[in-house]
Amino acid sequence: MKYLEVFFTAFKLGCTSFGGPIAHLSYFHDEYVTKKKWISAEAYADLVALCQFLPGPASSQVGMGIGLSRAGIFGAILSWIGFTLPSAIILILFALGMSEAKDMTNKNWLHGLKVVAVAVVAQAILGMGKKLCPDKERITIAIITSVILLFFSSALFQVLVLVGAGFFGVFFLKSSPNLPEEPLHKGNKNIGLLFLILFFVLLFFLPFLREIYPDQKIKLFDSFYRAGALVFGGGHVVLPLLQAEVVPSGWVNNDLFLAGYGMSNAIPGPLFAFSGYLGATSEIEPNAWSGAIICLVAAFLPSFLLIIGVLPFWENLKKNPNIRKSISGINAAVVGILLAALYQPVWTNAVFSGKDFALVASGFLLLEYWKIPSWAVVLVTVIVSLFLY
Repeated sequence: MKYLEVFFTAFKLGCTSFGGPIAHLSYFHDEYVTKKKWISAEAYADLVALCQFLPGPASSQVGMGIGLSRAGIFGAILSWIGFTLPSAIILILFALGMSEAKDMTNKNWLHGLKVVAVAVVAQAILGMGKKLCPDKERITIAIITSVILLFFSSALFQVLVLVGAGFFGVFFLKSSPNLPEEPLHKGNKNIGLLFLILFFVLLFFLPFLREIYPDQKIKLFDSFYRAGALVFGGGHVVLPLLQAEVVPSGWVNNDLFLAGYGMSNAIPGPLFAFSGYLGATSEIEPNAWSGAIICLVAAFLPSFLLIIGVLPFWENLKKNPNIRKSISGINAAVVGILLAALYQPVWTNAVFSGKDFALVASGFLLLEYWKIPSWAVVLVTVIVSLFLY
C-alpha cells in the first residue's frame, strides 16, 4: 500500500507540476509537507539544500529523497517513475509523431517552438542570476564562464570551468549561511558508499568502454549518463551538454533538438525527460521506445546514485564552510553556462529576423513580468507563428 501511495502521489505531481524545477519544489512542498505531512518543513528544506548541492535535476532528486524516506530504495525508484512518466510519454510520442521530421523542419509551428525556447532560457538565466549571482564576484564568475565556453564549447571545458569555479569559491567567496539542521533520512553509510563508488565507476569507465566496444547502446548510455552526472543547476543547464553530444555526432539534427526542447517547456514534469525525446528521435538505432528508455535511465541514474549515496554523509558535509563556498562558486558558473547556451545554440538557431526577436521579447514579457505559465506561453507562441510567418 505504501509503495502504491508513493507512486500515485508522484504521478499526480508529474501530471500537474508545470513551470520548471523551482515551481516543482513549491508543488512538492504543498503535497508532501502541507497536505500529506510525510516530512517536516525543516527536513524538506534540508533535502532541497542537498539537491541544490548535487548535480542533476533538483526537483526529481527531492522526489527521490522523499520516496526513499517513505519507502526505502524501491520507494525512491517508484517516486522517480511516477514523476517522470507523464512528461516522458508525451515527449516520446511527440518524437515518434515526427517521423517525417526532415520535411517538417521548416514548418512555422516548429520554428515557433525554437523561438519560444529562447524566451524560456532567457527567463531561466535572469531568475537564476538574481539568486545565484548577488554580488560582483559571482557575477564575474558567470561572465568569465560564458566567455570561455563561447570560445571553447566542448563538454570537457564545461567540466573544467565548474571545477575551477568551485576552487575559486573556496578562496575568494564568503561562506553562505548555515543550512537547516534537521536531517531527513540518514540512511546506511555502507550502502551510501557503495552507490557513490558505482557513480564514479560508471562516470570514468563508460567513456573507455565506448572506445573499446563502440556499440551505439553504450555510446548513448555514456553520453546521457555524463550529461546527468555533470549538470549543476537543473534541467535548463543540461541543454548545452546534450546538444554537444547528440548534434555534432549526427544522432539528432539541431532543428529537432530545439523543437523538442521547446516542447519540453510546454508540459509538466522534469525537463530531464527531454532525454527520452532525444533517444526516441535519434537517427541511429536504438531509437524509438528502446532508445528513449536507454537515454531516460542513463540521464537520471546519476541523480539516483548520488541522492542515496550522499544522504548518509550530508550532515557532516554541510557544516564545512569550504563546501558551502565551493557550492556558491559552482552555482555562479552554472549561470555562465546558461548565458553561453542562450547564444549558442539557442539564439543562433532560432532568431533570424525582427519577427523572431519580437516573439522572443513578447514571450519573455509574458513569462517574467506577467507570470504566465511557460506551457501557456509556448502554446500562444506556436499559434501566433502559424499566422506570422
